[in-house]
Amino acid sequence: MKKDFITSKLHPGRKTEPSEAVERHIETIVGDKFSWIDLQNPDRTDVEKLEKKYHFNTLNVEDCMTKFELPKLDSYEDHAFLILHFPPLGTRKGMPKFSQLSFFIGNDYLVSIHQGDLKPLVDMISMCKKNLDPQRKVRLMGRSTGFLLHEIIDVLVDDLLHTSRKIVGNLDDIEDIVFDEAKSAAREISLLRREITTLRRIMHSLKRVVLETGKNIQRFSKTEEDLTLYFDDIIDHVDKVIETLEESRETMEIYKDTDFMLSTEKSNQILAILTIIFTLAIPATVIGTFYGMNVNLPGGIETEGWNVFGPYTTLITILLVSTIPALSMFLYFRKLGWIGT
Repeated sequence: MKKDFITSKLHPGRKTEPSEAVERHIETIVGDKFSWIDLQNPDRTDVEKLEKKYHFNTLNVEDCMTKFELPKLDSYEDHAFLILHFPPLGTRKGMPKFSQLSFFIGNDYLVSIHQGDLKPLVDMISMCKKNLDPQRKVRLMGRSTGFLLHEIIDVLVDDLLHTSRKIVGNLDDIEDIVFDEAKSAAREISLLRREITTLRRIMHSLKRVVLETGKNIQRFSKTEEDLTLYFDDIIDHVDKVIETLEESRETMEIYKDTDFMLSTEKSNQILAILTIIFTLAIPATVIGTFYGMNVNLPGGIETEGWNVFGPYTTLITILLVSTIPALSMFLYFRKLGWIGT
């Protein structure tokens, strides 16, 4: 199975492009009430300029430049800082199993910092910058920074719903492989279990931070609307993904146990066949050992009184002595069901 099993069954029209080095890119989208500044794979100097302009906490600047920070929410008097993790599509070997997305949010600005591997976010930025969908741009940039933050998180969580559906589809493929004697399912099961475990870890952290954000984001809304309701909707979607992952994990455990039992049964069958072959070969081994001695062929040493069957008395006797126990063992194994009728 190829790497990134969960992205192997994307629906038509959706492409997972090869991972490439993301260029440094900064976009500023100005709305009527606030500005959205997006930093894609930025240098430290880019973030430090914004730190001086908006008076960010130095520790938060360090956090957003570190690619392995835990998800969290830090709230200050005039702004908030949060870190979220999302699974990127098409990770490369050696890269982290998540993509870090950082936000600085104030009343008149929203700063997003990421590595450019979250395609729904990149598409949203491109849409706003190029004004590809004027109505949607007005909806995003015409309300408040809190609402824009909700929209960004919402579109990324919706993408996770798509990923969870792909996992369910891959489970069906795993089931076919488990019951196919010609294929080994161990590697496929291990890869998908790893992806499910990674996603579960991301989703539980995401739910915790989104819950905290929903409770603290209302002060960044310049309208009367209750942003808590919007973030509760995101939590519902996150819960759906978590529920799907839990069910998938349980199903994977069943497939793992089933594959183990079938593999054990197959190994026992192979051992039984080898045992039968070895046991039936014992008489032949005896014959070979006997004729390994210095005896005359084909009948061996013939003496007076030992020629009941003529000059081949010894050979015939050894064949009879070897065949009778071999035939007896064959009938016994057949009675046990080790040898099919």
